[in-house]
Amino acid sequence: MSERVTITVKDHVADVRFNRPDKMNALDAAQIDAIVEAGEKLAAMGDIRAIVLSGEGKAFCAGLDMASFAASAASASEESRDGEKSPLANTLTERTFGNANKYQHIVLLWRRLKAPVIAAIHGPCIGGGLQFASAADIRVVAPDAKMSIMEMRWGLIPDMGSFTTWRSFVRDDVLRELTYTNRIFTGEEGKELGFVTHLSDDPRAKAMEIATEIAGKHPQAVQLAKELINKLPDMDEDEILMMESVGQDKVARTPNQIEAVMAFMQKRAANFTDQAA
Repeated sequence: MSERVTITVKDHVADVRFNRPDKMNALDAAQIDAIVEAGEKLAAMGDIRAIVLSGEGKAFCAGLDMASFAASAASASEESRDGEKSPLANTLTERTFGNANKYQHIVLLWRRLKAPVIAAIHGPCIGGGLQFASAADIRVVAPDAKMSIMEMRWGLIPDMGSFTTWRSFVRDDVLRELTYTNRIFTGEEGKELGFVTHLSDDPRAKAMEIATEIAGKHPQAVQLAKELINKLPDMDEDEILMMESVGQDKVARTPNQIEAVMAFMQKRAANFTDQAA
């Protein structure tokens, strides 16, 4: 069996691809485990400055693998003939990854990576696929991509941590409508709704272009800026102002910051070193 998620690194940019094209990169248990493993591997790599996340084949990610989901639902039905919830349901409230469960972790780990993540989206980006894309810092989407908060079709709610990301870029009434109806919208409409940063006929190429530009910036400054932006929804004004000041103290007058200035003045590419922010 081929590797479920591939990682290729060049010039500090990680090219990460869901690699289950025969199933439109749909999510079964093995795919979920592979995504967690890939994210944790990236977190441990000290020289990654930007990440491009995309899908092989005809889709970014078509959401749940329906064969796997149907088997799980049948099992739950068998265990719940007396009208009780399946015991499996109780495991979702267990915080096994910090403040999250496993299914929230597989999405939010991409938001929590130090390096910015650019999602390059084509074809179906449905349910869990849209939740992965929503964890990215930037989303580059084909105009004809098909997107949906699909969970309501199956009598479920989105539960992979995406309400924590959607609140920062989707208008309240838009989020309500799309969640309640699970209607499919295109990448072009997604730009109007707030889900899409850039439209491109070649999302991966555009995402690589953005990632390359980011990788040429002071890496610790980029990491600190991402950390600050991630925390904005949960901080008051005093906390934001202090975090700005603390972050600036960490990067100002460091060799990398001086190199950023010198490279600009000398009209050359900067030569940064990678280290913890």
